[in-house]
Amino acid sequence: MPVHLSAPDPSSLHPVPGVRLGVTMAGVRKAGRRDLVVMAIDAGASVAGVFTKNRFCAAPVQVCREHLAAGGAVRAIVVNTGNANAGTGADGLARARRTCASLATLMGVLPEQVLPFSTGVIMETLPVERIEAGLPAALAALRADGWAEAAQGIMTTDTLPKAASRQLQIGGRTVSITGISKGAGMIRPNMATMLGFMATDAVIAPELLQPLLREAADLSFNRITIDGDTSTNDSFVLVATQQAGHAPITALDSAEGRALRDAVVAVAQQLAQAIVRDGEGATKFITVQVQGGRTEDECRLAAYAIAHSPLVKTAFFASDPNLGRILAAVGYAGIDDLDQGLIDLHLDDVHVVHQGGRRPEYREEDGQRVMQRSEITVRVHLHRGTAETTVWTCDLSHDYVSINADYRS
Repeated sequence: MPVHLSAPDPSSLHPVPGVRLGVTMAGVRKAGRRDLVVMAIDAGASVAGVFTKNRFCAAPVQVCREHLAAGGAVRAIVVNTGNANAGTGADGLARARRTCASLATLMGVLPEQVLPFSTGVIMETLPVERIEAGLPAALAALRADGWAEAAQGIMTTDTLPKAASRQLQIGGRTVSITGISKGAGMIRPNMATMLGFMATDAVIAPELLQPLLREAADLSFNRITIDGDTSTNDSFVLVATQQAGHAPITALDSAEGRALRDAVVAVAQQLAQAIVRDGEGATKFITVQVQGGRTEDECRLAAYAIAHSPLVKTAFFASDPNLGRILAAVGYAGIDDLDQGLIDLHLDDVHVVHQGGRRPEYREEDGQRVMQRSEITVRVHLHRGTAETTVWTCDLSHDYVSINADYRS
């Protein structure tokens, strides 16, 4: 069961002027489930994207990169679930491009103005004919308030849809930001998440959109891990429709730019944390904070070493305060000149380790009391400097193995 996560209330998801979404059942892998989503984008919008660092990236990722690099105005996004179109070679690229061309014809735009996304099973042929057959129904279903259904339409092993939204005032105008994401396993994004889409009607200089998206990804989706696996299909896209009516934001360090940045990051973090809360088989949501590093990079090394460790994650699942596993993970994180005699470790409010050794006042029953909670914070202080970072993860349960053993059946 998800950890303190519920399905989004559709009425809480603000429509974004200039964006409409349509969902249908195309039978990509299984009949009777929403598995095809189209997002129509008005002319004049700006679009940015970040993608997986996995060198074995999926065909749609390659096509998206090509279309964005060409610099044309993106007018549509198409997403299918059930099939990742990864590990499919030249045929997969041809099928991704055919999907773009078919939607472009129906919408009266160019194929290069369509971004394709796929998620699901790797190394299986994309049934493009089923996608093409479903596109008219998805277009007929286009609605400005279609975010909640779209969140359902991009799910795979997720148990709940993931969506977030907020509004802010810029220049006396109301600006909306709404996003959806999917992901529950194969999550150590190393850029974004399995799939994430966010839109705003903010008026922002197009050249600022990519750095805004990159910062939002780095502070959200790049701070989560479920199992340490980086997907072939990770993608995170930000659309700015430029329709809010305020004066253009021309600098991210302006008051307006900072306000927009904070709101975008907040929505991205809510979506990213929802992925961890819905991690495959997860029973606990764990925040890992590493403080006192010389650089943020070395803090991140230590944080991910803890968050990726199967021994740490299984200890949390069992509520077993075998906390030496956390120290061992910090020790092999790759900080070559680490002084173990300086390290402190807290588990929520319990001070476990001081100056590299078990604190005399620490009692195992106090550690177990914390370990039994469904939300836990691990805090490690390296006492080397002032840098810090935070990573979000979950435990590793029997159900994770079962879900992934049965994934294709």
